[in-house]
Amino acid sequence: MRGVRVYLIDILLVILVFFLVSQNRKVSARVDGLERELGEVKRLVVEGVAPAVAATSPMPAGIEDADMALGEAQSAPDSDAATQSPHDAGTGGKIETTPEAEDAPSPAPLPARQRPTRENLESYLGARWPVWVGGVALAFGGIFLVRYSIESGLLGPGTRLTLAALFGLLLIGAGELVRRRAMPRISELYANAMIPGALTAAGSVTLLGTVFASYAFYGFIGPGTAFVLMALVSLATVALSLLHGQALAGLGLLGSLVTPFLVSTGNPNPDALFLFLSVTWLAVSAASRIRRWTVVPMLANIGTGLWALIYATGAPQGFDPMPVTLMLIVMIAGTAFLWPGAAYIRRIGPPRAGIRALLGRPPLKITLSISIMAALPALMMGVRQADEGDMVVFAGAAIIATLAALGSARTYAVWPTLIAAGSAFLSIVASALTWANYAMPMPVDGQPSPAPLSFTGEIAMFLLLGAVFTLLGFGFLRRFRHADKQFSIVWAFLMGAVPVTLGFISFFNFGNFFRDWTHGLYGLGLGLVMLVAADWLFRKTAENVDARLDWPANIVVAGSFASLTLALHALTTGIVTTILVSILGFAYLLALRIRPWPALPWMMAAAVMIVFGRMTWEPTLIGQNSLGTTPFFNALLPGYGIPTLLAIVSAWMLRNSPDFRVRNVMQALASLSGLITVAVLVHHAMNGGKLSGDTPTLGEQSVYTLITIGFSGILMTLDLKSPSPVFRFGSMIAGVIATVNVLSLHVFALNPFFSGEDTGPWPFVNLLLLGYLLPALAYALVAYLARGRRPVPYVAMLAVAGAVLGFLWATLSVRRFWQGTNIADWKGFIAGETYTYSVVWLVIGVGLLALGSRLDAKSLRLASAGLVLIAVLKVFLVDMSNLEGILRAVSFIGLGAVLIGIGLFYQRILLKKNGEPDADSPGATT
Repeated sequence: MRGVRVYLIDILLVILVFFLVSQNRKVSARVDGLERELGEVKRLVVEGVAPAVAATSPMPAGIEDADMALGEAQSAPDSDAATQSPHDAGTGGKIETTPEAEDAPSPAPLPARQRPTRENLESYLGARWPVWVGGVALAFGGIFLVRYSIESGLLGPGTRLTLAALFGLLLIGAGELVRRRAMPRISELYANAMIPGALTAAGSVTLLGTVFASYAFYGFIGPGTAFVLMALVSLATVALSLLHGQALAGLGLLGSLVTPFLVSTGNPNPDALFLFLSVTWLAVSAASRIRRWTVVPMLANIGTGLWALIYATGAPQGFDPMPVTLMLIVMIAGTAFLWPGAAYIRRIGPPRAGIRALLGRPPLKITLSISIMAALPALMMGVRQADEGDMVVFAGAAIIATLAALGSARTYAVWPTLIAAGSAFLSIVASALTWANYAMPMPVDGQPSPAPLSFTGEIAMFLLLGAVFTLLGFGFLRRFRHADKQFSIVWAFLMGAVPVTLGFISFFNFGNFFRDWTHGLYGLGLGLVMLVAADWLFRKTAENVDARLDWPANIVVAGSFASLTLALHALTTGIVTTILVSILGFAYLLALRIRPWPALPWMMAAAVMIVFGRMTWEPTLIGQNSLGTTPFFNALLPGYGIPTLLAIVSAWMLRNSPDFRVRNVMQALASLSGLITVAVLVHHAMNGGKLSGDTPTLGEQSVYTLITIGFSGILMTLDLKSPSPVFRFGSMIAGVIATVNVLSLHVFALNPFFSGEDTGPWPFVNLLLLGYLLPALAYALVAYLARGRRPVPYVAMLAVAGAVLGFLWATLSVRRFWQGTNIADWKGFIAGETYTYSVVWLVIGVGLLALGSRLDAKSLRLASAGLVLIAVLKVFLVDMSNLEGILRAVSFIGLGAVLIGIGLFYQRILLKKNGEPDADSPGATT
């Protein structure tokens, strides 16, 4: 067991040393480039042609984070790089020039700094590699020396530990001596080599190992003393990193994070643990603020957050969430005020435009790490609330609210804002799922366990958390609305979206569906507050800014509408809610007379969409059992009719709106709402008062087809009176949908010839009239209106669809005449029926030819030619084989007479004035 522990120490020391080396190598390439440039500047100084900027603008060197480089146009130099040019150091910041140089003309400025294309091999072999390898060699030498002394028994444990501690202090002192006296210039030029830092790191590792060995292997000190000593060594290492660089700070941070793991007791104290971690985090952040580091703070956030997550996940039941919560709040507050803090905003300058720039705002490493590592423990607390009680819910909500406050206080904290909003959503979802599983009746001794009856604590916590987002959003808009427009849009959205989302989820999971005054009054109050905020924002809109471009103010208006919608859902139910939502949207539209806010008419469009959603969720609006069977005059008429009427009135009121987008959207929604209302009422009337569950019939589908093609004609008529792209494209879309239904349902699926559906007892007014002749006439009318106003292919599609329906009506009517009300295909055909088809088809063909000639409709003439061709094929292929005797002869005689008549018609009627046949007429091609 003792050997295993020794090997563990060996591995730990090697990892620490290699961590130090890897951190040194990361900055080597950048410092190399700086050295080349400084050498070039020195050469120009010697030659008397130094640029003027060399004496006044020290070059930034050693910025260790790409985020800092992106955010700062000019940043102060890092401690790990030279802060002054070599020639400046020797002359006190002034450039000495000869009289000849003063008389010489000013040289052109140097080109922009470029990365050198080739590294200096001598610099690597002579100045850097020896330091790296030497640091590793010192670590291994110390490890092997300790192992040899242990294995050989040369010295006692106390002596070995004392010598090890002295050796660690000696290394730290040597590092400081080298830094101060031996090579001050070299330590600046070769900061990435870190001779003083390597010695200090080796000393820190030695002291940490000594303290741990004294506790774990020999028992010279107790766990409390070991914890304090290792903590002091780690914090001292962080303090020394101010002199020796960021890598040493990382080493001290690692020692602090590992210390609680290495030094443990049978009765851990969470208060002491998280107090120590808080102090460590503050020390690292203070050092980072002084030296402007971003990597070490990120590592501090991750390491400390992992401790919080481990505690929230693995702590036994009944754990105290307050220590970890306070530590996370300290971390978030330190990110807002200590580092990066407010000073960072002034250094990075105004934010850049673009979504990528918004999400990638520096310091990205710090903000993203603090957000994730604070949100994960908060979510884990929400998962454990069923076992721990309301206190963990409060603790998680406090962490999320503090993270959102960071986003509200600092413009660089985009990710804390977004992750806080997402965490609030996930937290209430986790709470709802947890309670749903907990409340499921599980048999206990044959009896189901009682479910909790009250969720007062959960409701109050989540509603309060949503209100916090509203207040924080208002605070952000008050401070940064004009300075940071993109982030202002984000906050304007979240200040309404978060509380409304939390309110709806809380209502659906914990509320009373019949009438919930808590959620209702919450939504009402929130909506009024948002309206006041919107009024304030519009009053503060700059005079030279169009109100339509004031996105934050318009988004806040939408948030107020969403909040009042929450209130309606909580205080009302069923059909009343559906009607009141449409009335609420109409009230926003009427408010245009009081406040000319561009977002107000869009709320009516949103109300119609919400009504559509409620109709989809519950088509009956009041339940199937309460609906009734009276056709048309039932609850569907007001439930669907009032929102449709308000939508139509709104579209009419917006007919002259300067915003063509809301005008077109409202016209489309009103048209669609009218179509849905008629379709639902017809469906209810034709299915005995039911809206679902019955087999579809041709009669019902015929009504839908008539409604759809009629809807297309109505939109086309409206487009003629008030041209609109919604009317134009909407009419064609409706026509295409109706045609698809005709070709798929009327012709095949619901055709009585295939389905066997009874056509009805009346000779003419029957199912065939409703299913084929009336839609055919409707198609013909719409095609006539579309001539010259719609694309030719679309008009041809309507004409062909109408012709197909008319053809099917005539054909199926013939079959009904011979076969009776049931015209199913299994009955076969009789001779008289077969002959009648030929006669009827030829008559229809001749009629279409005459009509097409009178209306000068080429499509009708083509349909006539096609129908006559079908009749010819039928006579020669079917009648010749199936008919016998007089019927066969009459069939061919009639066909010949009709064809000769058609030819004569074309010869005498469709001649051109010059006596030549019309090249475009069917007769010219027949």
